[in-house]
Order: sequence, then C-alpha cells, then structure tokens
Amino acid sequence: MARTKTPDVLVVGGGIIGLGVAWRTAQRGLDVTVVDPAPGGGAAQVAAGMLAPVTELQYGEEPLLRLGMASNERYAAFTAELSEATGLDTGYRRTGTLAVALDADDREELRELHGFHQRLGLTSHWLTGRECRKLEPMLAPGVRGGLHVTDDHQVDGRRLAAALVEACSRAGVRLHRASAAELLVTGGRASGVRLDDGEQVAAEQVVLAAGPYSHLLPGLPEGVLPAIRPVKGQILRLRIPRPYAPFLSRNVRAVVRGQHVYLVPRADGELVIGATSEEQGYDTTVTAGGVYELLRDAHELVPGLTELPLVETAAGLRPGSPDNAPLLGPTALPGLVAATGHYRNGVLLTPVTADLLAEHLATGTVPALAAPFSPSRFTTKAAA
Repeated sequence: MARTKTPDVLVVGGGIIGLGVAWRTAQRGLDVTVVDPAPGGGAAQVAAGMLAPVTELQYGEEPLLRLGMASNERYAAFTAELSEATGLDTGYRRTGTLAVALDADDREELRELHGFHQRLGLTSHWLTGRECRKLEPMLAPGVRGGLHVTDDHQVDGRRLAAALVEACSRAGVRLHRASAAELLVTGGRASGVRLDDGEQVAAEQVVLAAGPYSHLLPGLPEGVLPAIRPVKGQILRLRIPRPYAPFLSRNVRAVVRGQHVYLVPRADGELVIGATSEEQGYDTTVTAGGVYELLRDAHELVPGLTELPLVETAAGLRPGSPDNAPLLGPTALPGLVAATGHYRNGVLLTPVTADLLAEHLATGTVPALAAPFSPSRFTTKAAA
C-alpha cells in the first residue's frame, strides 16, 4: 500500500520514549514518522537500565509510583513482544534489587523507607547485614542491613533502543534521519516541522519527545512547555572476566555520603555502575571526579570490583521537569502532544508512556493514568 504524503503522527525525537510511542501508535493503524538524526540514541545509551519503581520511590511521589509500577508490570510482555517482532534480545532480567545501608544513619533511612513501603502496601523485605551478605557474598562486611525488593528488575537500554528501532521499521514507521529545526504552526495548531535541510514535514499531530531539548525547539510558542532541565549522569562499565563468576546476582544500590550509587550486573558479564546527578547544563564531559566518586562509593559496597577491568566511561543527560515527573499528553497548543521530562525514569516508563500516548493519539482521549502528568499542570499554576 502506498504511504500517505502527510503522516497522521510526527514524532520529534527518536530516543526510546519517542520510538516506543511511534511503535505503539503504528500498531494502532496510524501512519507515523520519526524525526531524529540518530534514532535509538539519547540517554538510553548511557542508562544502567534499573527498573526500580519501589526502591527509587521518594516521599510525595505516589502518583509517579503508580505510573512506574504500571510500567514495570508491562515490561515482561513489552520486551517479549519486541523480541518476537525483531529477533533481538533487550536484556530484560527479573533480578530484583537489594538496597543496603553502610552505616547507622543509612540504616535508619532505609528503615523509614521500609515503613513507607508498608503503609503504601508495597512489597519489600527488611534484611539484616548478615542476610544481605548471604544473598550477595561480595558485599562489604560492614553492611548494616538492607531492603530486598523482588519486583524491581533491569533491562539493557542499548539493546532496548536497538530493538525499538528495528520494531518501528518493521511496523512501517518512517525514520527520517534529520534534525527538526523549527516547529510549524498553522492557524494556531501544530502542523509539522521544518528540518535542518529546509524540508518541511507536515502531520496531523506532532509528538514532542526530544528529551532535555524538547522546550528548545524553535517555533514552539512561549508557555506551552516548561523548561526541561538537563541533569547529567556519569556511568562506568566494568567487565567480569570469563567464565562469568557469580559476582553479583541482582541490582545493588545504596546511599554513600549522601550520594546514590547502584550496580547493575548483566547476564553477559558486564557490570554497570551509576550514576552521578549533576546540574551542569548540557555538558556531557566525563570527568575524573565523576569516575573517582563512582569507583570510590562502589568500592565501599563491593570491595572486589576494583580488580575488574574498566572498559567504558560515559555521560548522558536526563530530562528533568520542574517537579521531576513526566509531561504526558496534549499541550496548550492544539495538535502538539508532549512525551518528555521523564528525568531518572525514562527507561522504566517507556512501556507505559508508549501505551498511554498511542491511546491518546488514536482516540483523542487522555487515559486516566496519564491525567496527573498533563503538561497543563504547569501553565495552570502559572496562571493561578
């Protein structure tokens, strides 16, 4: 069948969020184009891929928790469908997470978090230091206790991105490898984009999924989106020599000197250590200080890892909204839909974002699960 000249949906941004939305929307029978110079790039290339809605929960984030848990529940089926459609492995593993305390203050903080989990009806199990080390023998002897969350898992962001690129191609999504230079607005409605080579791509609906660059698209009317700030994260990748010994069997995380650190062991012998959180604008330089801090803090958790080969250092940008929750759904500009601002939960929220946005694009309705994350929550506050 011939493609229509004007796609039903134009997605600006080909990271995993944009690709997920494009794939699910194409499955609804809509004609979809993605504009991105390098589809599959973005923050997923440097993400550790922890799927941890429970252990990453913070006070006051209950709506985000519900969204994260809904996405986590969809992950197994989402990745299985991706693998069936493409023949590619996403690295999804049902590993669970162990959050540990290294001193008395950390232990009290984890105890409070455990109580918060219990009040919300979440499943997490308190363990003594000895019980933690029984689960993960490589942990430092000084571990004081921890929380074991069996429903927190992991996925490989790079493999996930590659599978989504392939799935989009097979579903008929056009991947336009170019940069959007300007949002086109016709009659007070988003009508497409002008590319950096001057070509114009029109569409019935435009999805803005450009991560921390979303609000910077020229032509976007003032006040439609809040500023999406870039939050830098540096990560390290180590290699466990063959044959892969049982170094760690699950995600391990902790707060060391007030800084979060986590270790994610892959099935292929890779060990990912992340992640710093730095308000440094759009800088993605890997720094000696960032590498040092990650190795230092990870060493306190698992002393033996300093013997492993360090094979990669990298830095990426998380898209943070003013309240650190995503922007999902129609904006104040008719025809423009937001899928951005996922901050530290972009990988986790990919399946649910794809489902919710595809439903809106196909039906015009805003699913109840997406309602708390409407982009209008910021414009409403500004007007009040």
